Amino acid sequence: MIHSKKTRCAWVTKDPLYIEYHDTEWGVPVYDDRLLFEFLILEGAQAGLSWLTILRRRENYQISFDQFNPMRVATYNEKKLSSLLNNPGIIRNRLKIQSAVINAKAFLQVQQAFGSFSHYLWQFVDGKPIQNHWKSLAEIPAKTATSDLMSIDLKKRGFKFVGSTICYAFMQAVGMVNDHTQDCFRYPKKRARKLKG
Repeated sequence: MIHSKKTRCAWVTKDPLYIEYHDTEWGVPVYDDRLLFEFLILEGAQAGLSWLTILRRRENYQISFDQFNPMRVATYNEKKLSSLLNNPGIIRNRLKIQSAVINAKAFLQVQQAFGSFSHYLWQFVDGKPIQNHWKSLAEIPAKTATSDLMSIDLKKRGFKFVGSTICYAFMQAVGMVNDHTQDCFRYPKKRARKLKG
């Protein structure tokens, strides 16, 4: 159920889809490889666009990209790429669509090398979410030293559309970093309160 009277992060609009995403998904730690792959592809697709633009097409992306099964996406051929380019339900950008296939192949290689993509990814934050304490949206950075490192390493492994800004948005989405502002009802206030003497 959506509670519109609650105080949320300033970037959330009145769009019910955005509210639902903020309230239930954004900043929640993700360890499932399939969902991590989905967010990786969606964040890449979002480059230069608003997240809401992608969110509104998310269901179409899930259908079009075989529920983001990396093994399936890695096998996409030119015929499949052409059909995706003609699909009005997704962002029809050839480079972004091709990058999903390239990233699926790189993703599978990381899984093989590390046992899971999750294991590989979470090492960048020592296995636990970074809890930030921002008072306003203006304080939140577009990228950090950690997202810089992740971006460099992903690129080295062959991933595309993984610049530091995209990586940081990805980290926020999958809960590697909790960037809910202090006035937001999703900010973990219990941990933030000072103990009374």
